[in-house]
Amino acid sequence: MMTPTGGKHGTLLQQIAHRVMIERGLEPDFPLAAQEELARIQGQAIDIGGAVVDLRALPWCSIDNDDTRDIDQISVAEALPDGAVRLMVGVADVTALVRPHTAIDKHAQHNTTSVYTAAQIFPMLPEKLSTDLTSLNPHLDRRAVVVDMVFDREGLPVSSGVREALVHNHAQLAYDSVAAWLDGSAAMPRAMAALSGLDENIRLQVRVAKQLKAQRHTRGALSFETIRARPVFEGEVLMDLAEDTKNVAKELIEDLMIATNGVVARFLAAKNFPSVRRVVRTPKHWDLIVELAAEHGTELPLAPDGPALEAFLIAARAADPVRFPDLSLSVIKLMGAGEYVLELPGGHAPGHFGLAVRHYSHSTAPNRRYPDIITQRLLKAALAGQPPPYGNEELSALALHCTEQENAAKKVERQVEKSAAAMLLAPRVGQTFAAFVTGASSKGTWVRLIHPPVEGKLVQGGSGLKVGQNLHVRLLHTNVDRGFIDFARVK
Repeated sequence: MMTPTGGKHGTLLQQIAHRVMIERGLEPDFPLAAQEELARIQGQAIDIGGAVVDLRALPWCSIDNDDTRDIDQISVAEALPDGAVRLMVGVADVTALVRPHTAIDKHAQHNTTSVYTAAQIFPMLPEKLSTDLTSLNPHLDRRAVVVDMVFDREGLPVSSGVREALVHNHAQLAYDSVAAWLDGSAAMPRAMAALSGLDENIRLQVRVAKQLKAQRHTRGALSFETIRARPVFEGEVLMDLAEDTKNVAKELIEDLMIATNGVVARFLAAKNFPSVRRVVRTPKHWDLIVELAAEHGTELPLAPDGPALEAFLIAARAADPVRFPDLSLSVIKLMGAGEYVLELPGGHAPGHFGLAVRHYSHSTAPNRRYPDIITQRLLKAALAGQPPPYGNEELSALALHCTEQENAAKKVERQVEKSAAAMLLAPRVGQTFAAFVTGASSKGTWVRLIHPPVEGKLVQGGSGLKVGQNLHVRLLHTNVDRGFIDFARVK
């Protein structure tokens, strides 16, 4: 994500982002005490000792966005006899340097997440840590918590474990270039070609990831696709909003992380440890999802049914790929937001309806999510044979707080996205755009432009329109500070 450092657009968006952070109860800046603590941290302990194993020789690599600087995880695969595969995911050992009850930890615990806005990134941890000392940067030795998984030739789990290790990221790769290589539209990325055998290693990872995805979707995991507009700057001027689309490399990492988070949750349960689970409950508004599907000609069962909903989503995407992201968003809203909950030993947390997994605990992004820091501390205590570092009441309160702050962070990101969209369109007041209706109710009618992918309110001529209907609209007004964009229908 580009972060403009000045100029009219960048400065105004940064001011808006800073203000909205405070309005939503988040801290945009690190307190002085945290900055003083940070100055005293000089490096990461990487000595091998105790239960820490040396896995630096393995061909680890990271795959992330082009501009990612905080690398939370790396992965590697190994072919075993009879078509089995060992898959390992190394997660940055953030808790080696972020100690409980310090000023840095208190700030991270307050915000609970990094906030990624169109104006700037508000990192949960200082960049000296998140982009350096606790980041799995290429060509450096780093401490990690490694999740080790073995799958048979069909992709079914055989065994799994967790251990602390010393690792080395041999290649920092990017989603788009890896995806282009995998689909045959581009040459192998240079960093991949520099490490002999890495190409086959990644293909092996992709094979297992696809098997894991297929198994989840058989159980009813849901195929969503939503539009996220990514700001495009030239220098310090906002020039466009581009759609951030999925690709096979992004899906690879997503599938590996889902498997990793499942192993972590089950590992803590096997150790009789409490955990903070990420759950999406069975939809309370299933009846409204049934009505929505009926409007598209599909009859869903009266009781919540993941496989049936997945079949509807697949058919809807094939029938109308342009409008599918808006249908996806409607279903997501009706399902309800994800949340963090305390899972006690022997408990029965609801699981994740959208992913069709029973055991799921966020653990793979400790540089940018506080629940992952909590989970990492629990894991390391379990590995060391120590009691849990948190009491049950404390964990329950932290789970609720993380849910609330995550929701606040999403509202900040959406607000700044709306302001960026209003800023981009401000010079085009009076122009006409192709669009389609994304929402129509007593509260008003909403439309999305075909390009740029911006949504706004239809304040004139919205009567009688239906969701999905094509139309042309004229831009009437924008309010950058509040993120308002108003259109009139052009007949």
